[in-house]
Amino acid sequence: MNVAKFGKGHHLQLVDGSGYIFRAFFQAERSLRPEFRYRTDGTPVGAIHFFCNMLHKLVADEIDRGHCTHAAVVFDHSAKTFRTDIYPKYKANRPPPPEDLVPQFPVTREATRAFNLGCLELEGYEADDIIATLATQAIEAGGEVTIVSSDKDLMQLVGDGVGMFDTMKNLRIGPDEVFKKFGVAPASVVDVQALAGDSTDNVPGAPRIGVKTAALLINEYGDLDTLLVRAGEIKQPMRRKSLIENEDQIRISRKLVKLDTNVPLSTTLDELEVSSPDTGKLLAFLQAQEFRSLTKRVAEYWKVDVPDPPARASVGQDRHSERPQEEQLPFNLDDYECVDNLEALDRWIELARERGAVTVDTETSSLDEMRADLVGVSLCVEPGRACYIPVGHKADQPSLLPTDAAPIRQLGTREVLDRLKPLFEDDAVLKIGQNIKFDRKVLAQDRYGVSISPADDTMLMSYALHAGQHGFAMDTLSKKYLRHEPIPIKSLLGTGKSKISFERVGLNDATRYASEDADITARLWKKFQPMLHSARVATVYETLERPMVRVLLEMERNGVKVDRKHLARMSESFAKRIGELESEIYEEAGEAFKVSSPKQLGIILFEKLQLPGGKKLKSGGYGTGADILEDLAAEGHRLPALVLDWRHMAKLKSTYTDSLQEHIHPQTGRIHTSYHIAGANTGRLASADPNLQNIPIRTEEGRRIREAFIAEEGNLLLSLDYSQIELRILAHIAEIEELKQAFREGQDIHALTASQMFDVPLEDMDPATRRKAKAINFGVIYGISGYGLARNLRIPRTEATEFIRMYFERFPGIRAYMDRTVDAAKENLFVKTMFGRKIHTPQINAKGPQGAFAKRAAINAPIQGSAADVIRRAMIRVPAALDGLPARMLLQVHDELIFEVREDAVDDVAAKVRAVMESADRPAAEIRPSLVVDSGCGLNWADAH
Repeated sequence: MNVAKFGKGHHLQLVDGSGYIFRAFFQAERSLRPEFRYRTDGTPVGAIHFFCNMLHKLVADEIDRGHCTHAAVVFDHSAKTFRTDIYPKYKANRPPPPEDLVPQFPVTREATRAFNLGCLELEGYEADDIIATLATQAIEAGGEVTIVSSDKDLMQLVGDGVGMFDTMKNLRIGPDEVFKKFGVAPASVVDVQALAGDSTDNVPGAPRIGVKTAALLINEYGDLDTLLVRAGEIKQPMRRKSLIENEDQIRISRKLVKLDTNVPLSTTLDELEVSSPDTGKLLAFLQAQEFRSLTKRVAEYWKVDVPDPPARASVGQDRHSERPQEEQLPFNLDDYECVDNLEALDRWIELARERGAVTVDTETSSLDEMRADLVGVSLCVEPGRACYIPVGHKADQPSLLPTDAAPIRQLGTREVLDRLKPLFEDDAVLKIGQNIKFDRKVLAQDRYGVSISPADDTMLMSYALHAGQHGFAMDTLSKKYLRHEPIPIKSLLGTGKSKISFERVGLNDATRYASEDADITARLWKKFQPMLHSARVATVYETLERPMVRVLLEMERNGVKVDRKHLARMSESFAKRIGELESEIYEEAGEAFKVSSPKQLGIILFEKLQLPGGKKLKSGGYGTGADILEDLAAEGHRLPALVLDWRHMAKLKSTYTDSLQEHIHPQTGRIHTSYHIAGANTGRLASADPNLQNIPIRTEEGRRIREAFIAEEGNLLLSLDYSQIELRILAHIAEIEELKQAFREGQDIHALTASQMFDVPLEDMDPATRRKAKAINFGVIYGISGYGLARNLRIPRTEATEFIRMYFERFPGIRAYMDRTVDAAKENLFVKTMFGRKIHTPQINAKGPQGAFAKRAAINAPIQGSAADVIRRAMIRVPAALDGLPARMLLQVHDELIFEVREDAVDDVAAKVRAVMESADRPAAEIRPSLVVDSGCGLNWADAH
């Protein structure tokens, strides 16, 4: 059809592309099996599948049958439009789009062009404004318009030759349907919307006036301007007050909801005349998306042949198990190159720049990143193509493997790093590593001065994908996802007294081992990257995992100053107390024995003293674990209680006061702990070498240990700690109004729980009763049993079980949450935090103790995991808040952050960090009751807490 000019007899179809793709996404989530929502490379395409079906139907049913002469698909360009200039809060409440939908947005434009339809968007305007402008132009030219959408905002255009069509409901929308929805004719829809407002788009409207009331008022007074002029005549006082007090807000709302019919478009109606698509391009596009049935249907419609696309992954098959051919290359360790001259090094650097990405791994003399010497660097530019650059190998001791007789020929550390530094710091080249924080920390030492950025981490990718399913060490991931067993490090270094460090390994073996590590990491990255989208955890990785590397790297390098003399005095004090406890234990037992020996202790407890509960193990001795001793202590037996105290003191001495002294860095005088981002399934960080997160907080001994952590002269330690964050999250998730109200009013949550459970007035609450309620409040987060509570409170199990029964009776919403969570875990085999983190529960359907533990973990994970996500979000935002301030973040201990701050800046830093922490849940979520952060400061950690 050749149309000279749009006019009478022409019909324009305008598709609300942005609105449709959202509806298509949720329709796909409900109705498409997973293998049809993703391509075999993991790219999400479910919404595109429905979108393309809609476009094909438009072409087949409307265009080819002559019902439509012109057509366009219209999209939003971005969230910022002229409306946000009028009212900055416009659409501010809208959550971000689902992460699986985001990569599908640009493909909608490709699909539209593949079907040879007009594709329109314009910066500063919404799709609705473009539709309104084109519809107005078409009617003025004498044509007709159909708007393919169900958006209520577009209903103001209905009438005078403009209709709407909801393709998903197969529903035509005319003036009658508009009146049914709004209670007014289409011409008055804007006035009703201006009064009623819209919480979805954050249009304020008039408080306490809804759509029905707005329609009554507009029908009575004729239009909005008349209504506002005569608002004083309204008899109902609440309506009258709302209109008079909010007149300016209502007029702003009208500007927000009224569509702009004068958008400056460069495309004319004539240019939207429809014509047949290029079937070759269209079918190629559909094949690329792996829409096999739709491709065949389109080919049949246009009567053309098309070759069958590659077979899809079958139902239940791992979509990522079959990869492109280059990723199935065998590992040939002899193909790796040992780089021992500058020309070769420059060649590898150039290759990395050409590829735009390079895998990096370092080999070192030690696992202590703050003291390790660099021995070598390995690079990989693509699977199977890797090299090793030795810089620190020693010639005075051969490799353990007698076959390796390679001479030591290597470049100097400085000349290698001077060439690698520009590459490693180039924003245009992505660096990829497995636990890349280690490599970044090694190279960030002052003597090397090299940073690595930007960077991806395959360990953290797998953590986001597979938390709860398996570990994240490279060997584990290689065997599971690449079906390749790497060279074991023990085969190079040996074990025991004969173990050597990596600088003693010969170059041939070092090249194979180090290059293989880089090669494996490159292959894992290619496998995991598309999986992040298909598993819908890309946002978790990009916002909660990846940015933490930089934050923790800086914290670990900062370290915390420690008073060695204080620790030494404590070790002496603990040794004295341990001796006193041993004397009491011998007196209670009636003889001396080795308290640290489980065998001797078991004989004393269960043979000599005949205490109940003695069970022999396979080794022949009795079980004397903490749980057994705690049960006996709860029943009033003194010897087990004394042994528990002895063990506690012995652990404090060996694990803290003795061990911490060994971890003080000789140059900095500070302890530099290492944080494991993937240390716990729930997202909690783990501290190691040394572990600073397990220092007892509620005991006098623990407080004294914390006194050893001190500030530099002229500074103070500042502690900011979330107040009962997990209980707040529980109240929010389980919708426990009593707990929410108590938090809002600042009540003692444990006293309130005790009061409601035990019918004790708050003013008469005694510490023992409150302590019981506190143990239950925190215990229930972990799915505690009567057995566990009895141990914690050292009370009989029957009494503890009754407490838990009373608790659930008083707060049935918590039981409902627990049941709901376990049911979801059984169905999905994972649970999720409020921020999208997945914690897999593979044992949830198991019988016996395994299943019971998995259920408790499933109940706890969304709560603890959400709390962990909140503090991660806060930590990631803190550096920007501290920019220019004399402060540095030193430690994270679960819900607490520790800073070293110059004395005169403490108040300013505390205010800025508190603001960050208390808003860290937003905008992704909004926890109610709101988050609260307590703070304190002092010369040492104990005083700051």
